[in-house]
Amino acid sequence: MQRILRRLSAYSLFALAALLALPHTCYAQLGISRPRGQQILDGIVVKVDNQIILRSEVEGIVAQEQARAQGKPLPPDLRCKILQSLVLSKLMLARADIDSVTVTDARVNSELDRRMNYFVQQVGSEKKLEEMYNKPVRVLKEDLRPQVRDQLVQQEMQDKISGKVAITPREVKEYFDKVPKDSVPYFSTEVEVGQIVIPAQVNDKAKQEAIAQLNDLRGRVLAGESFEELAKKYSQDPGSAAQGGYLGFFKKGELVPEYEAASRKLEPGQLSPVVESQFGFHLIQFIERKGDSYSTRHILLKPAAGAADASVAATKLTRIRNQILKDSISFAKAAKDFSTDKITAANGGLLANRADGGSKLPLDKLDPAVFFIIDTMKVGHITPPLPYRTDDGKEAMRILYLKSNTPPHQANLLDDYQKISQAALTQKKNKALDEWYEKNRNTVYLEVAPEYAECKVLTASTDQ
Repeated sequence: MQRILRRLSAYSLFALAALLALPHTCYAQLGISRPRGQQILDGIVVKVDNQIILRSEVEGIVAQEQARAQGKPLPPDLRCKILQSLVLSKLMLARADIDSVTVTDARVNSELDRRMNYFVQQVGSEKKLEEMYNKPVRVLKEDLRPQVRDQLVQQEMQDKISGKVAITPREVKEYFDKVPKDSVPYFSTEVEVGQIVIPAQVNDKAKQEAIAQLNDLRGRVLAGESFEELAKKYSQDPGSAAQGGYLGFFKKGELVPEYEAASRKLEPGQLSPVVESQFGFHLIQFIERKGDSYSTRHILLKPAAGAADASVAATKLTRIRNQILKDSISFAKAAKDFSTDKITAANGGLLANRADGGSKLPLDKLDPAVFFIIDTMKVGHITPPLPYRTDDGKEAMRILYLKSNTPPHQANLLDDYQKISQAALTQKKNKALDEWYEKNRNTVYLEVAPEYAECKVLTASTDQ
């Protein structure tokens, strides 16, 4: 199948396919806007066994690419490239049906909850999200469910096809040596930034107030009030509140230990005492068991941290910072030992570049909250404790460390090995996908609408 993007600027073929699989009805949720006044006459343009590709799917991605291009000309064969990627994703789904590749309901529910939590954080509240789309969160989740399941199945198929593909240093060098000299990319200023995060610990008074409120709600349920209605009114879990606190079915080990331990002691209809977990305080109602799975609903309260609570975290960070400055401990060791941000802590505190997995971040792509702080810093400096809000919306404090500042330069193996290695690995994985496609493209029924006949979606890996 034709490569979609080439050289060091390439997306992986499957990454684009996964993006394209996102529902066209959810563009706004993902920050994608369709041009005003544009009407798309919808219809099926490709069938791959029982999978279909709609014209609106193709045109929605075209609109996204037009927005990204900011007036620059787009490749004339863009629609064909998009369609080819969509065909690959649908072929994966068709083969997944044949090969019985599935994902669990628990995994789908978890991903739906993650997305809903993200959307709620972006707009400010669950109520605002529902007003924006004129639908309850429960309905939004159900609208997304088929697409999320398809994406997860595609991820499983991709892992089967290319998950074990690896790259050697020799292959990286050979890849880079083949890049034409006039095509070697020029990188802007890049920095390595580390952080150590400590959340504001909620004080005992706020915790006791949350516990007391949940105990009051527990008494109201025992007195006959509806658990579901109380969850809708009081629960601070955006993913389940609209559904009366319902979480769905989970197996052992899929929920946080405290929640699971309390749930598995209950019988259908029973209520738990108040349970504390990393997410806050829960009141749990057990619903039913099915084999080795069980379902529950809950009311979650998240006591908020105040300014005094943040000052405790700031004091601890100041002490850690002083130890680093005195060379009593390295920043990387302190991050691993003390930071509660597990992702960066495992990497010595360094923020990761999502594009290539490395630690070097383009200066112009930095989060503004980080950029304006490190812009005037010297390499090796560490900030005093700064207010910070974690990805899950919790108040915290952090210190930032500027490890390196690389000036603009043309790509080379010494400074940019991680990026070049990732590009070489992407190319190798694309080849594995191409080979899989070539092997399997004739195992399914495929029909293409006449308007896309020239796209040659059945063509194997060739550059036009």
